[in-house]
Amino acid sequence: MAAASLVSLWVLFSGVALFPGSCSPQHHNILKLKMISPFTHNLSTSKIIDSHLHIWASPQEASEFPYAPGQEPPVPGNLHFLLQNMEEAGVDGVLIVQPIFHKFDHSYVTSALKKYPTKFVGCCLANPTDDGSGLKQFEDLVLKDGYRAVRFNPELWPAGEKMTNKVGKAIFQRAGELNVPVGFLCMKGIGLYMSEIEQLCTEFPSTVVLIDHLGFIKPPLNEEEGLVFSQLLNLSRFPKVYVKFSSLFQVSREKFPYLDLAPLLSQVVASFGANRVMWGSDFPYAAAECGYKAAKEAVLLIANQISLPPSDLEWIMGRTVAQLFPNQWTDAKQGFHRERE
Repeated sequence: MAAASLVSLWVLFSGVALFPGSCSPQHHNILKLKMISPFTHNLSTSKIIDSHLHIWASPQEASEFPYAPGQEPPVPGNLHFLLQNMEEAGVDGVLIVQPIFHKFDHSYVTSALKKYPTKFVGCCLANPTDDGSGLKQFEDLVLKDGYRAVRFNPELWPAGEKMTNKVGKAIFQRAGELNVPVGFLCMKGIGLYMSEIEQLCTEFPSTVVLIDHLGFIKPPLNEEEGLVFSQLLNLSRFPKVYVKFSSLFQVSREKFPYLDLAPLLSQVVASFGANRVMWGSDFPYAAAECGYKAAKEAVLLIANQISLPPSDLEWIMGRTVAQLFPNQWTDAKQGFHRERE
């Protein structure tokens, strides 16, 4: 479906949605959008790649793939549910990030990667434990199980330790040597970890960095928040740093379709370039929040707010993440055209 037709389905008259999506009626009632007829970019000719989501075992699967102690998922997120949502939303490929609910046991995600190697790329979870075994585990996940990215979660570092400690630097440096991007999850806000990220980028400039969820920066309301956002934009001076325009429901101060993020997207694209920005849904949380398909289509509405060029939107919706993992979702000689099935 052409993007113009797709976006037009979201047109609302008198607060009544014409699009039969999965968002709640209260979300629809707050929207007063004009018909977007000039928005004619045809995304159906491009690969749509979700740069950030999770899967975890269903309760029925948990006997084979147990949850970590004290961890129980709040919403469904099994493989079958993801495949259903991808089909309905027209998403061609995804980057699966190891979930906290399985912690360092990667067996469930690994099984999915092996079943669908042309659809999925895996991002493992860095293990920063004191015994130093995390580096070997990381190497095994990459070299034996085929993971192509790794996530740094500072909340998993031992108390009082920083991501710039010995094990953090060792994994970060090795990731650069293996051409494995490092994603940063900064749930308490990237401002708390900015100096650590900058230090790692300075000492190991060949390592690709992914900033998850806009660094958990919401639209600034005061000077202090604006300063942190400026620091995020300043990371663009490191050519290997990329930003995920992801988990929009978490970083927006509004309900769907999160139009208050339009100025942030505009500034991030202006600083980094669209070829260093990528969309991510944060499924299955996004599916529970407003629907997976809606999470994708929200980006079209936000892009229209800032008159984002079609070529930039194509980068954000798939080309950026695809260039980081060449020969994964498409043959370079064939461009980003959807495969005929």
